[in-house]
Amino acid sequence: MTASAPPRASDRRTAREGTPRAPRRPGRAGAATVLLLLAALLAPVSLAGVWARDQLTDTGRYVTAVAPLARDRTIQNAIVDDVTTGVMGHVRLDGLLSAIPRPQRPALRERFTRGLREFVDKQVRQVVTGPSFPAVWQQVHRTAHQELDATLGASGDAPVRLDVAPVIERVKHQLSANGLGIDIARRVPHTGTEIVLLSAADVPRARTAYETVRTTARAAPPAAALCLAAGLLLARRRRRALTATALLGAAATAALAAALAPARTRALDALPHAVPRPAAAAYTDALTASLHTGLTGLLCGALATAALAAASGPVARAVRGALGKRRGAV
Repeated sequence: MTASAPPRASDRRTAREGTPRAPRRPGRAGAATVLLLLAALLAPVSLAGVWARDQLTDTGRYVTAVAPLARDRTIQNAIVDDVTTGVMGHVRLDGLLSAIPRPQRPALRERFTRGLREFVDKQVRQVVTGPSFPAVWQQVHRTAHQELDATLGASGDAPVRLDVAPVIERVKHQLSANGLGIDIARRVPHTGTEIVLLSAADVPRARTAYETVRTTARAAPPAAALCLAAGLLLARRRRRALTATALLGAAATAALAAALAPARTRALDALPHAVPRPAAAAYTDALTASLHTGLTGLLCGALATAALAAASGPVARAVRGALGKRRGAV
C-alpha cells in the first residue's frame, strides 16, 4: 500500500479558488467604518472631558494641581504685588504731612509712599515665602473651588471670588511684629481682599459649559468603547480595522495636543491687563499638566496598539506556514 503524497500548493490554490466566497455587504462595511471613526475621534474627547470634570467638580484634585504654585516665583511675585497694593490702599499720609509746608508735600508724599511700599513689600514677601504659606495657599483655593462648584451647580448668579483674607491676616501679624508696621496693620480691615474669579454676568455662560463638560465626561467614554467594539465586530478584516482605528485615534490625539498651545495663547491674551501674564501662564500650565500627561499616554497607547496589530499579521502567517510545513512533513 503506497502513502498518498501531500497536496501541492497549486492544488490548494485551486481548491481555494473553487470555494465560493461570502458576498460582501457594503452596508456592513460602511457601518463598521463609521463606528470605528467615531471611536477614534471620541477617545481624546473623552479624555479631555474627564479632565475638565475633575478640575471643575473635584476639589481635592484641583487643590493638588495648584498646590505646587505656592513655591512658584512668578505666583509669589503676583501675590506680593496684589497684597501690597491692597495694604497700601489703607495707608494715609495726610496727618504725617500736615506739618510740612504745602509746596514740599508732593515730593515728600512720593518719597514716603515709595519707602512705605518697599517696607510693606518686604513684610508681605516674608509671609509669602515663609514655610507656612503653602497651607494658607491650599486653604484659600479649597474655599474658592468649593464656592465655584456650589455656584455652577446651583441656579443663582452670585459671583465667585478668591478671598485672600488668610494671607492678609498673616501680613497684618507680620506688620504688627515690626514696630514700624503697627499703625499700618490697624488700618487694614479684617475682611481682607477679594479677587473676582467669575463675575455675575459670566455665571450663566460658565454654568452651560459646566453642564456640557459633565455630560461629555459621562457619555463620551462608554460611547467610544461601544463604537470600537461594534465596529470591530462588523469589520471583515478586524486586524486591519484595529490598526487603522488606532492610527486615527493617535492622529486625533496629536491634533488635540497641538491645539492646546494656541488655545493657551488666546486664553492668556483675553485676560485683563491687570492680571500678570507670567502668573497666569504658570497657573494655566499647572491645571493642564494632567491633561498633557493623559494625551501623551493615549497617543503612545494608540501607536503601540497599531504597531502590535500590524505586526500580528506577519507573525500569524509565519506560524501558520511553519505548522503547514510540519503537517506536510508528517
